[in-house]
Amino acid sequence: MSSILKTLRLIGDPTRVRILALLQQEDLSVVELQEILSMGQSRISSQLSQLKQAGLVSDRRSGKNIIYTFGNEAKPIDPRFLDTLDLAASDIEEISEDRAALELAVRKRKDSARAYFDALAGKFGKTYCPGRSWKALAETLLRLMPPMVIADLGAGEGTFSQLLAQRAEKVIAVDNSKRMVEFGARVARENGFKNLDYRLGDIETPPIDDAVVDVAFFSQALHHAQKPKEAIEAAYRILKPGGKIVILDLLKHTFEDARELYADVWLGFSELEVSRFLKDCGFEQIEISLVDREPESPHFQTLMAIAEKPG
Repeated sequence: MSSILKTLRLIGDPTRVRILALLQQEDLSVVELQEILSMGQSRISSQLSQLKQAGLVSDRRSGKNIIYTFGNEAKPIDPRFLDTLDLAASDIEEISEDRAALELAVRKRKDSARAYFDALAGKFGKTYCPGRSWKALAETLLRLMPPMVIADLGAGEGTFSQLLAQRAEKVIAVDNSKRMVEFGARVARENGFKNLDYRLGDIETPPIDDAVVDVAFFSQALHHAQKPKEAIEAAYRILKPGGKIVILDLLKHTFEDARELYADVWLGFSELEVSRFLKDCGFEQIEISLVDREPESPHFQTLMAIAEKPG
């Protein structure tokens, strides 16, 4: 009886309950637990050590990482403890957020292609090769895109909008700067883009009718929004059922000078924050990944999120 009492005392601490609840779903490293729980390495390692001594978790080495697993093959966990653990977990508010963060951590781990493309991006363009450029590749990919109605929200002067207009059925470029809109509209006329429509407005309340857009783009625009969640809600409104939202934005950083240098309202967003925004607005089939890291300080990173409005 003393053994089960000692084990039960361990789940009197909410952090240990959260760790056990996560490990019940997935084997995780200390680094992944740090990311999910937003806690320091020493605190998590201390809790894991106690759980391991009690036989509630076990570990194994995988390369440079130590991976932790729920339970111990040599000593099965008492079913009564499992029932108590479930009750304890149901009383902790952070558990639901932990599950969402776990989904992102597992997705990141499984995205083995990311490392390959990061390495490729680092080499691309360093060695001269006639005719090879990112613009050429982008235009090639655009030719494969079916004609669609696209909203470029926070379009600026519209370079991206003009690229999209070469293939799209229609591009609606929205920006809250009158000068940007005037400049973009003039360039569109000069280049004969009759399917490119510039409109003055905020991305939280874009001047676009409901359910008329196939794809809504935020290309490095969301961190300039006063209310980013409202901007995503607006994108949901203007999308047709089955339409997609695409977000390219900065991963959360600590470069405070960005507020003065680039008029940034937000210092980027975490993957979890973007995922939560999208889920709360009703989007499904959410995919988020890091697609770029700048080599120069402050090493800004770009995340990409794609999600779908239910049909």
